[in-house]
Amino acid sequence: MFIKNMYSPWPLSRDLFCKILSDQISDRFVCNLVWERIGYKAITNSGESNPAGPNTPRYWREKFPEAPQIISKRAASIHLTRSIPKEYKQSLKECLNFEGYSINQLYPRRTRRATAINWLLAWILMEGETIPQSGPLPVLNAAPVDPLKGHPGDPEIF
Repeated sequence: MFIKNMYSPWPLSRDLFCKILSDQISDRFVCNLVWERIGYKAITNSGESNPAGPNTPRYWREKFPEAPQIISKRAASIHLTRSIPKEYKQSLKECLNFEGYSINQLYPRRTRRATAINWLLAWILMEGETIPQSGPLPVLNAAPVDPLKGHPGDPEIF
């Protein structure tokens, strides 16, 4: 379910994960972090979908021939959750000391973003790598005014 030894164009770090958890990075960018590690092909023309590549695991390719919106679509988020091996289900808590969101912060977008980070942490750990403290960050945004809707350009939540 994970791609091993695949080139990853965007380095992962604790700082990046913290910015995602604090909702300073778009949902689309978070999806791209996962897609490139699952093996979906990058598309530069906006509006086009990212198709499954030759290294995309069958578990993903059959259900999602095009990269799924893992934050905005419930079915894709569930699929992502199920693809995390049991021994890595608590990686977010164990690696980042993330205690979760408070009741007034619980929104599908936020919990799905946390799931994406947990999946990425599992990917790092399965690769036998350490999680660097810092690394490059994309352009940061202010947290969205309406956390249900996300950042401008983020897909609508279903």
